[in-house]
Amino acid sequence: MPALPDPAGERADETRALLALVLAGGRTRPLRDLLDHFGSASHALAAGPRAWQAAGLDRQQVQALGTAAPAASEQARRWLEHPRHHLLGWGDDDYPSLLRSCQNPPLALFIDGDPACLWQPAIAVVGSRNPSAAGCENAYEFARALSASGLAIGSGLAAGIDAAAHRAALDAGGATFAVIGTGPDLAYPRRHAPLQTLVAARGAVVSEYPPGTPPRNGQFPARNRVLAALCLGTVVIEAAARSGALITARLAAEAGREVFAVPGSIRNAMARGCHRLIRDGAILVTQPADILEGVANLAGELAGALQNRLLTPIPEAPGSACPAPTPPDPDYQRLWNALGHDPTGMDSLIRRTGLTASRLSSMLLVMELEGKVSSAYGCYTRT
Repeated sequence: MPALPDPAGERADETRALLALVLAGGRTRPLRDLLDHFGSASHALAAGPRAWQAAGLDRQQVQALGTAAPAASEQARRWLEHPRHHLLGWGDDDYPSLLRSCQNPPLALFIDGDPACLWQPAIAVVGSRNPSAAGCENAYEFARALSASGLAIGSGLAAGIDAAAHRAALDAGGATFAVIGTGPDLAYPRRHAPLQTLVAARGAVVSEYPPGTPPRNGQFPARNRVLAALCLGTVVIEAAARSGALITARLAAEAGREVFAVPGSIRNAMARGCHRLIRDGAILVTQPADILEGVANLAGELAGALQNRLLTPIPEAPGSACPAPTPPDPDYQRLWNALGHDPTGMDSLIRRTGLTASRLSSMLLVMELEGKVSSAYGCYTRT
């Protein structure tokens, strides 16, 4: 009798192969081409040096793929053993659609939290690490209002404006995600470790760098392209004439996203970057409603991409008082049966269904969009 396939084992093999490609380092375009050509990381890794060279990998990348796994690989594998830690590859269907359009998209994302959070319509709120008291208040009020309107809040978990935006979304009970310039297991600055834990619990902490990667100067401008691409628009609240927030704004514009800037006093040095953005064509905003109007079209495009990815109508489930709310897939019926009218956490749903956190997150997001499921503080209930 032939052996039955082992989906869990296949997923583990694919994760190990993808991790090897990530740790090969170097230019990501050839690695993405390699994945596109072979259809999976496992097949790409098994193809061997000639195929790697034909895809455009350089000598260092070929050598890295052909040698024993480095210590960093073991560290990353241990990190990925946690049920809320994920490695989402370029070839994965759940790779965020908006991110695919950015300049040099990451080969993979290390995610601490809910990968489905990256499919939600989001606004990036960025600005100075040393803002004025008024700047912090503006960041908090804008982010809280945008969160209350149903938008996720994206930022970089830096001091100042970033931290105020994340805290506002958390206080509003909304979703927030942080794109960071270190490995997903490290907080920078270190004092933000408790905030990073909260963001991961209620949303996601995202990095293209493997666990254990320390902060390096070049990694922070690079992470800004990911943050800008994942969001429908970027709002800058206080930024000096030379600021990392201006890099994020420029990358957002290059990715076809809207750029918004909050004006300030002409005597405030931290407002000069915002005034420059407005002079160069950014949308001047004085209230959150201005931002909602500006991203309406892009929000529709994101909704269409998610619908194409996940939604098709299904008939009422036999023997059920309520229709199962999602595609004709037994996994959805299993999840529907596991849900109740009392709040249920992700860990319980994983145990009840046997599905992965990534798979469950995608399905739960679909159910929320259909109005069949509500979520609050990481727990889910039938509506």
